[in-house]
Amino acid sequence: MQEDFLHFIWKYKRFTITDLLTVNGEPLKLIYLGQHNLNAGPDFFNAQLIIANQKWAGNVEIHVKSSDWYVHNHETDKAYDNVILHVVWEHDTEIFRKDNTAIPTLELKNYVDKDLLHNYTTLMQSQAWINCETDFNSVDEFKFQNWLERLYIERLERKSKELHQLLKISKNDWEAVLFKMLCKNFGLKVNGEAFLSLANSIDFSVVRKIRHDVLDLEALFFGQAGLLEEEIQELYYIDSQKRYQYLKQKFQLDNLGVIPLQFFRLRPLNFPTIRLSQFAKLYSTEQNLFSKLMTLKTKEDYYELLNVDTSEFWESHYTFSKSSKKLKKSLSKSFIDLLLINTILPIKFSHSKSIGNRDDDVLFSLIKSISVEKNSIVDKFLSLRQVSKTAMTSQSLIQLKTEYCDKNKCLQCAIGSQLISKNR
Repeated sequence: MQEDFLHFIWKYKRFTITDLLTVNGEPLKLIYLGQHNLNAGPDFFNAQLIIANQKWAGNVEIHVKSSDWYVHNHETDKAYDNVILHVVWEHDTEIFRKDNTAIPTLELKNYVDKDLLHNYTTLMQSQAWINCETDFNSVDEFKFQNWLERLYIERLERKSKELHQLLKISKNDWEAVLFKMLCKNFGLKVNGEAFLSLANSIDFSVVRKIRHDVLDLEALFFGQAGLLEEEIQELYYIDSQKRYQYLKQKFQLDNLGVIPLQFFRLRPLNFPTIRLSQFAKLYSTEQNLFSKLMTLKTKEDYYELLNVDTSEFWESHYTFSKSSKKLKKSLSKSFIDLLLINTILPIKFSHSKSIGNRDDDVLFSLIKSISVEKNSIVDKFLSLRQVSKTAMTSQSLIQLKTEYCDKNKCLQCAIGSQLISKNR
């Protein structure tokens, strides 16, 4: 038995609430069970109840055993002076206030249905990939879809906190935050952190000043990434070295904290040289990129805006020293989808929230228009249940697995809650 299960029982009234008696035989009537407190202090604030015709207003504390009151040293904590009811699974000792009057106690085990306890125990003792793997497909579809939408908003809220940390560092410059997050996601999983360290090494004011020249931007990015330190007899490479040395001296740049880039096991189109050239092309082509991205509303609009390629040199190269068949290397729609999922939509959510202009309908419309992501977590969930194959589903399922299933937070999950409450 865990306290969080008792919190669940109390919060959602999963017990017989009529004809209640305290352990001393006094009739107990519940008016308001209180507000769940997830921080320090009593478990439920501002409850209202009637004990033996006397109305009480105050806090409720919940324990597995009555004696846990003393184990947790509540008798010396003033925060618990206003507790009007002690709710326990098992009553094993009397608890007294400072004036030596006993705190009324309700022993829950006498009022909880055996099916509820059986369902909870079965779920929490599961050794499957997720606790509810066997019954995952049985959850009501309407509740399931609502839960997925809530999970997606939760995921956006978590990313929003990260973005606001970057916003503080960038002195409330949303353009600078966008630059860093886009750069990170241009690096994909393999080079994401390296690309972010590269973006962090450059003050965005430098990008603003030189963005009119794509070759300057490329030289800046390649130089900060440490890719211009060899002796390669190629005119483009030599020119990039000269440009970078000028920019480095002019803007007092250093790249001491930049993480080395990886080429190993990457497809040529995902080489960091190609992605950095495309990134430079985007910023040299689009002025006021942030405001444009925030106003677009359809996936097709984003495809059109982000349809950028490389500079001419990289049409016939993947690395500095070896030429290849000439090919236009534009951002693919699947790559733009990743930028939407991981960068643009989280920033759109965070920015609209910061200015008090949230429009979740637009976000849901956009995320649902993108195809489902493919990874081991999503694939496993899809094998358990038929769901709509959109990016909102995949983002929600990732949130479900990492923040609920992996942490055994079934009681806070709409799926777990329904399975625990079902009748056998």
